[in-house]
Amino acid sequence: MAAGDERPSFELVMDGDGATVRLAGAWTVETAGPLFQELQLLRLPVRGRLILDGAALSAVDTAGAWLIYRLGREARKNNLAVDLAAMRGPHRALIDEVAANDAPCPVKPPQKLGAIELLEDLGQGTVDLWREGLKFINFVGLVVVTIGRTIMKPQRLRLTSVVYHMEQVGVRAMPIVGLMAFLLGIVIAQQGEFQLRRFGAEVFVVDLVAISILREIAILITAIMLAGRSGSAFTAQIGSMVLNEEIDAMRTLGIDPIETLVLPRLLAIVLMTPLLTFYSDIIGIFGGGLFSWLALDMTPAAFIDRLNAAITTDSFLVGIIKAPFFAAVIALSGCFEGLKVSGGAESVGKQTTRSVVESIFLVIVLDAAFAVFFSAIDM
Repeated sequence: MAAGDERPSFELVMDGDGATVRLAGAWTVETAGPLFQELQLLRLPVRGRLILDGAALSAVDTAGAWLIYRLGREARKNNLAVDLAAMRGPHRALIDEVAANDAPCPVKPPQKLGAIELLEDLGQGTVDLWREGLKFINFVGLVVVTIGRTIMKPQRLRLTSVVYHMEQVGVRAMPIVGLMAFLLGIVIAQQGEFQLRRFGAEVFVVDLVAISILREIAILITAIMLAGRSGSAFTAQIGSMVLNEEIDAMRTLGIDPIETLVLPRLLAIVLMTPLLTFYSDIIGIFGGGLFSWLALDMTPAAFIDRLNAAITTDSFLVGIIKAPFFAAVIALSGCFEGLKVSGGAESVGKQTTRSVVESIFLVIVLDAAFAVFFSAIDM
């Protein structure tokens, strides 16, 4: 490279004891790329010593110091003795600093988990779960307080937002909920017919379809669909607002995010889930009736007669009573995880996944609790 006042250059001079590399110009980050390419073409001697002469250097930053240090490191690999005595004091100090931080990070070999490590992980997971549970309970309490404040002052409720979310949660979910209920009605009827045929009791397929759909299947499939569709949407929407600092801006303006974002979503899903459950009941029973008509030669009139004899008001109410509780769990979990988003877009995906898993888990736990409760009261 041609030498100049500021343009970086280097010159290799061979002598009997080794070689000298004369460095000149400004070795900075702006010129590090071309210098790195040309230094790779430099052919060092195979014995003796290498003198790095930096007397003509006008400027050196960290990038330039790294290039000089790398040149000396490659020389040491060739068993050359590197001499930096001709380097200026500040430049020498920066090169030494780069050398001190060049030590590779130690990589610990993966250890097999033993009994102690498993117990430690179990304990840490239990503590984390306990802390998350306390935070969730605190969030639920905050929402309850907001609901009470809204009841005292109904004009604070944002009806436009509630109606909008009712459409998103309810009306737009009807196709997927109806399709799933219809297919499950057919599956239950088909499996029931296959098992009951051994006993000549195919007629009881109607009882199986009606009771299972009204008490369990319709509400569960509705809740799971809402958890995957609406709960995840709540988390992603609120999480994106957290990343864009919109939540902080709302608090700065004196606007309560719980009242503005959480309460309309909670109220919308609680109102729409019972209606979606009823809709799922009808479509699921229709699917079972259609299969019975086509596969069992059971006329629609006979199916309806058997249906009237099989179901009771209690069977219908069991599914409807569960609906608002499942809806509240889905909305609270989705909004809670959304408000926990931090960092970047990766956090949105992580919290969205967590909200769906938590919602479905809590729905199943609640369903089991309701099963014990209804059994205890003989309903």
